[in-house]
Amino acid sequence: MPGYFRQVLEERKLMQSYNKRPAHQRNDYIVWLERARKLETRQRRLDQMLNELTLEGVFMGIKAPTEYL
Repeated sequence: MPGYFRQVLEERKLMQSYNKRPAHQRNDYIVWLERARKLETRQRRLDQMLNELTLEGVFMGIKAPTEYL
């Protein structure tokens, strides 16, 4: 897990919410953020992920039953 990623999860107190997600979703978030070429894109994706972790029941912009999250 990249340092900036861990730091923002800890600062926002979202590490527990992140860790409750299945391994494939946690990995998808990291890969999705790391593939961003521009800092603006990475920040936009990071903001989306943080929002989804706060809301729960959403993954990559798609609502999903909580048993799949």
